[in-house]
Amino acid sequence: MNPFQLAMRVLRGDRRTRVSAILTGVGVAVATALVLLLVGLPFGTQARAERSLWQQQMFSSSDEGAATLAKVISNDYFDGREIIRVDVAQLSQVDYLPPGIDRLPGPGEAVVSPELAQLMDSRMASQLSDRFGTGQRSILGEEALAYPEQLVALVGHAPEDMPERARPVNGFPKTGAQPDPLLQLLSGVGVVVLLVPSLVLVASSARLTAARREQRLAALRLAGATPKQVIGMVAAETALAAVAGAVLGLAVSPLVNALATVVPWAGGTWQSDDFALPLPLAIGITAALPALVLLAAVAGLRRVVTTPLGATGGHTKKPLHWWRLLALPAAGLFFFYAISTAKDGGGILVVLGGLAVLVGSAAVIGPWVTSAVGGIFVRVWRKPAGLLAGRRLRDDPKGAYRASAGVVLAVFAGSMALTLLPSLESLAGGGRSFHDSVLYLDTDATAAQQLTDQANAELTRYGVPERAAAIPQVVLREPGSEGGRYTQVLDCASARSLLRFDPGTCDGKPAVYTGSALDLTGMTVSGDDSPGQPLVPGQPLVAGTVVREVAPRGEDRFTSTFVDPSAVPAGVQPQYYTIAVPTTPETREVVRTALVGAAAGEQINSRELMLGNQQTELGDLRRVTVIGLVAAGVLAGCSAAIATAGSVMDRRRTFGALIAAGTPVRTLARALRTEAALPALVATIGAGVVGAVVGLGLFSLVDDGPVVLSPWILAPVVLGAGVAVLAASVCTPALNRVRAEPLADE
Repeated sequence: MNPFQLAMRVLRGDRRTRVSAILTGVGVAVATALVLLLVGLPFGTQARAERSLWQQQMFSSSDEGAATLAKVISNDYFDGREIIRVDVAQLSQVDYLPPGIDRLPGPGEAVVSPELAQLMDSRMASQLSDRFGTGQRSILGEEALAYPEQLVALVGHAPEDMPERARPVNGFPKTGAQPDPLLQLLSGVGVVVLLVPSLVLVASSARLTAARREQRLAALRLAGATPKQVIGMVAAETALAAVAGAVLGLAVSPLVNALATVVPWAGGTWQSDDFALPLPLAIGITAALPALVLLAAVAGLRRVVTTPLGATGGHTKKPLHWWRLLALPAAGLFFFYAISTAKDGGGILVVLGGLAVLVGSAAVIGPWVTSAVGGIFVRVWRKPAGLLAGRRLRDDPKGAYRASAGVVLAVFAGSMALTLLPSLESLAGGGRSFHDSVLYLDTDATAAQQLTDQANAELTRYGVPERAAAIPQVVLREPGSEGGRYTQVLDCASARSLLRFDPGTCDGKPAVYTGSALDLTGMTVSGDDSPGQPLVPGQPLVAGTVVREVAPRGEDRFTSTFVDPSAVPAGVQPQYYTIAVPTTPETREVVRTALVGAAAGEQINSRELMLGNQQTELGDLRRVTVIGLVAAGVLAGCSAAIATAGSVMDRRRTFGALIAAGTPVRTLARALRTEAALPALVATIGAGVVGAVVGLGLFSLVDDGPVVLSPWILAPVVLGAGVAVLAASVCTPALNRVRAEPLADE
C-alpha cells in the first residue's frame, strides 16, 4: 500500500484527522488567494499606467524624429472630481493612436470618457461642456481609461491656439508606464503581514491532530516502518490537504480579485482583469505555498523518526535559552539598516526583507516570553486554574505561544499602521494663500491682460457678477542675498476678499504685510528672479514702508506675505502674474468654465482642490489599512480559536483524567483561558511597541519631520488581547466533548 492509499484510509477512518485536513486546506486556500491578490496589485497599477500613458506629458528627444503633436496636460475639476485634460494640436501626420482613441480631435472637437460625457449631458453647457469646445464629440474606449469612472478629455486645437506651455512631441508615448510605488510598497507589506497569519492558521489547523498523528507514526516506526515510509505517509496526508487548498485558492482567486476591483484607489475602481497575474507566476505561487506547508510538516517529524519511543512514552523538553531574546534587537538592527539603505537608493525590497525578518523574530522570542510568564505564575499564584495555566506555559511554551502568534502579528500590523497614518495626515495642508473658494492661474506679463479680459468677457456672457483680477508678483530680496521670494502685490481690500489672512486695519500707508518677523532695512524689490537667468537688480522699497502683522484665519498653519501697491517703486516691472477670481458655490463651475475657455489648456488651480487630492490619498490609505487589519484580525482570531481547540485535543488524556478525578470543567476552562490570555497580553504589548517603532522607520522614508502619535495606537493592543480571550472561549465546548467521550478511546 503506497503512502497516498494509507493517507486516504486514515482520512476515511478518523473524523478528527478529516477536520484537521479540511481546516488545513481552507487555510492554504485563504493564503493562496491572498498572496495572488497582493502580488497582483502592482500588476493592476501597471495595467492602469499603460492604459493612461497617453495622458502623461513626455518630451521627445531630437533623435525621435520631427514632432507630430503639440501637447499639454492639465487637471480640471468639476464638483470636486478631477478631470484629466489633454490638449493637442496636430503638427503633421500622426502614425499611432493609443488603444481606445479612434480618431484625433480637430480644433474645437473633443474625445471624452463615458462618465464625463454623461456629466456633460446632465449639466448646463456653461458649467461643464463649454470647457471642451463646441465641435464634434466622441467617446473614449475603456482601453484608454485608467479606471472605469475616470473623467478625461482629449481636446483638439489649432497649433496657434495652444497655450504657451505646450510642447512639441513625436506622437503619443508607447513605453514608460510605471506602477504606483505606494501600492507596490503596501502590497509587499501586505504579503508579509497577511501571509504569516495565514500560515499560522494552517499550522494551527494541522496541530488539531498532532498528538494522535505523532503516536500513530511512532507506533508504525516501532512496528518496522522505515523513516522514508513514515515521511512519505505524512507528506501524502499533508499534500492531500495542502494541494487541494491551493487549487481551491487558485479557483476562488478570480472572485477575490473581482471583490477587490470595487475598492477605490487613486480616485477610482479597477477594470475586471487588472489583477490578473501571468500564468507562470500564478502557478509558481500556487505550487510554492503547499510546498512550504509540506516542508514544515516533514521538518516536524525529526523526533518521531529518530526516537519513536520518546514520542509514545513522553520525553523531557529542553528549557528555552535566553539567547532567543537577541533575535529582536538583531532583527531591528537589520530593519533600520534596510531603511538607511533604501534612503540611499537601495530599493524597497531590502526594506521588505527587513520587515520579514522582524516578523520572523516573533516566532523566536515569543515562546521564551511565554515560558517566562508561566514561570512567574507558577511561583506567585496559588489557585488551581492559575497553577494549571502556569505549568502549561512552562512545560510547553512553543505550543502555548502558537495560540497567540496570529494575534501578535495582527497587533504588530495595527500599531505600525496607526503610527504611520496620523503622521502622514499631519503632512496634509499647504498650498497658496488664497481662500478655498478662489480659482486662479499663473501666467506671464505678456498674457496676463489678455487672459483677464477674455475671462471677464466670458463671465459677462454667462451673467456671472464675479470678475478676474490680475495680481502682479514681485521679488523681495534681503540685503546680501542672491535669491528672494515671490510676493503678491495687493491692496488691503483685495487681500481681504482673496486671501485667507486678515490684513487688519488699512490706513493707506505703504506696507509689507507678513505673518513672520521681517526687517525691511536694505530690502529691495525686483520684477523677476527666475532660476538660471541673470539676477535682476532690485530697487529699494518706497520710503516710509512699514511692516504690518498678518493674522491667519482659522487654524491655518501657513503665513503669507503681500505688498501694498503703494510700497512698490514705479520702475519695477513684474514679469509674472496670477489671475484670480473669487467664487460662490452657485457660480464656481461657471467661473471655472470661463477661466478654462480663456486659458485654453492652462492649469486652473485652487487650494481646496489641492487639499482634496491629499484627502483622496489619505482616504485610500485609511481604506486599505482598515481592510488589511480586519483581514489580519479575522485570521488571527481563527488561528487562536483553532490552536486552543488543538491544545485541548493534544491533552485529551490529561483533561479526561482530571475530569474523571472530579476537577470541574469550569476550572479547566478558566485555566485554558488564562494560558491563552496571559501570553497574548504580554506579547501584544511588545508587538504594539515594536510595531510603533517600525512605523517610525517607515515614516522616515517619506518625511524627516516629527511623528504624530495618536491615542488610537493603543487600540490594537486592547483589541488583540480581547480577540485572544474571545478565541480561547472555544475551550469550554472542547472540554465538554472530552468529558462526553470515554477515556478508553485514547
